[in-house]
Amino acid sequence: MNAKTSDPAAPAGAPVTDWLACPRCRALVYRKRFERADGVCPSCGAHAPLSAARRLDALLDPGSARPLTAAETVHDPLSFADLKPYPDRLSAARATTGHADAVRVAAGTLFGYPVVVAAMDFAFMGGSLGVAAGEAVAMAAEAALARRAPLVLVTSSGGARMQEGALALMQMAKTAAAMAALDEAGVLTVTVIADPTYGGVAASFATLADVVVCEPGARMGFAGPRVIEQTIGQRLPEGFQTAEFLLRHGLVDAVHPRGELRRTLAVLLASAGGHPDRTGPTRAGRDERVAELPRPVPATVVRDPARLTQRSAPEVVAAARDLRRPTTRDHLAYWMDAFVELRGDRAGADCPAIVGGLGMVEGRSVVVLGHQKGHTTAELVRANFAMASPAGYRKAIRLARLAEKIGVPLVTLIDTPGAHPGIEAEQQGQAGAIADCLRVFTGLRVPVVAVVTGEGGSGGALALGVADRVLIGANALYSVISPEGCAAILWKTREESPAAARALGLDARSLLELGVVDGVVPEPEGGAQADPAAASLTLRDAVLGTLDELAVLDPAERVRRRRRRLRGFGLPGPPATGTDRARLEDTDEEESA
Repeated sequence: MNAKTSDPAAPAGAPVTDWLACPRCRALVYRKRFERADGVCPSCGAHAPLSAARRLDALLDPGSARPLTAAETVHDPLSFADLKPYPDRLSAARATTGHADAVRVAAGTLFGYPVVVAAMDFAFMGGSLGVAAGEAVAMAAEAALARRAPLVLVTSSGGARMQEGALALMQMAKTAAAMAALDEAGVLTVTVIADPTYGGVAASFATLADVVVCEPGARMGFAGPRVIEQTIGQRLPEGFQTAEFLLRHGLVDAVHPRGELRRTLAVLLASAGGHPDRTGPTRAGRDERVAELPRPVPATVVRDPARLTQRSAPEVVAAARDLRRPTTRDHLAYWMDAFVELRGDRAGADCPAIVGGLGMVEGRSVVVLGHQKGHTTAELVRANFAMASPAGYRKAIRLARLAEKIGVPLVTLIDTPGAHPGIEAEQQGQAGAIADCLRVFTGLRVPVVAVVTGEGGSGGALALGVADRVLIGANALYSVISPEGCAAILWKTREESPAAARALGLDARSLLELGVVDGVVPEPEGGAQADPAAASLTLRDAVLGTLDELAVLDPAERVRRRRRRLRGFGLPGPPATGTDRARLEDTDEEESA
């Protein structure tokens, strides 16, 4: 599949030379160097188009690719002719590209992990989505489903193929249905957006993947910029619809240069295929290898309130809010063997107050979500002081559903004064977004562990706090409202916040006595802020040990126990904990009888 890369700046039919000019910066580049870089300019980083064959070569392990051929489709359903008969256009495109149509499919391996790749070729009639291309994408999805192997789609298209009329339009629905089948089966899907990706492709399979990664500068949208400008009569902003614009607006997960794509995809494939809870065929033996890994010795999670030192409420509040405490990004850096951050709510925004992604910790797959604060004023401002917008909670739901789909545990790290209270947040449905989080988390079939690592403030914290086990750092707090807010409302003055803090029972010991948390994770002398690395690794081992406890349960049983735990809050008797309450068990048995 070694197709020669053409000069991106040369007209069609121009002779091939040893040098070429970058279409963006016009620098002269030695052709062999350009090809070794997979069409990336070494001077300015511009990404030239790649043929579908070259794309497959660039992604799959050498010698692993096995071409897959789609079924025959109709060639000219409308006997269409514009300035040239459609069959003539097809013949010319086939002669120029060497492809039967705009999509090529191969099964192979990527860093040893089985995968099916479908790559589009813009050189074939602008990568337009016709019946043959749609059939190839649907066939690729079916091959991925049969193999239980992730599907990687590389898109580059101007939209649906007009010469095939409504049949081309129907390919959008056909490919969407094929993607839905992979969702139902729990098979990971990833799209790599190459420049350009528009129209029917963007509005179907390209944006339906679990993870959407863009090459730098790649453009994606439903309508092209020229059509938009003509329609609305306005000039579009600089960079409109580019990868970087899409990332800022929460429409894609990441932007990675072409040279990083294989490694990024490998992390996703490894993380999605290696959890021992998964049923069905293993991926290249990963399940067995993970099962053989030595388990870390769990940290001593304190479950007896009597073993905890009673501390003053103001002291607890000060320690929990200390900006030297490790943040979610700090924990990710200490914990993760490999990690891919996933961004955006796919509805137009990305909230920096909640970060998350998919990766591996101590050889095991996990999705991690957490509030992000910061250590400096500038970091706090960038993260909106860890006060999430509705987009943050929608991102959390998206990642939780990804964990559910691919069968890996979910870990949430809670550290927020509360949800963002702004005008825009209310206009965008803050209350509904938090409520949706609570509803989705109650029904997740995968193990869920939540940890209050610093400040657990109100419903903004609880949105990430519905779990099988809830842990809290020894110097963290969890409360229905901030002490200052409580004092202002009930004492009519914020000066009484110390009294409010004492009354709220927001410290770890009080919360363990109430059964709101299931265990307290010890911190170094002086708190997590005194030794962030040691504190983070202790927390990691506590989380992994807790996940081990949960892994033995049947998924349906996990959901049943989680909901029973929630059902017991506030009832008389023993505190509601992560284990079944005997009184509720008896009640259920009596009702069944």
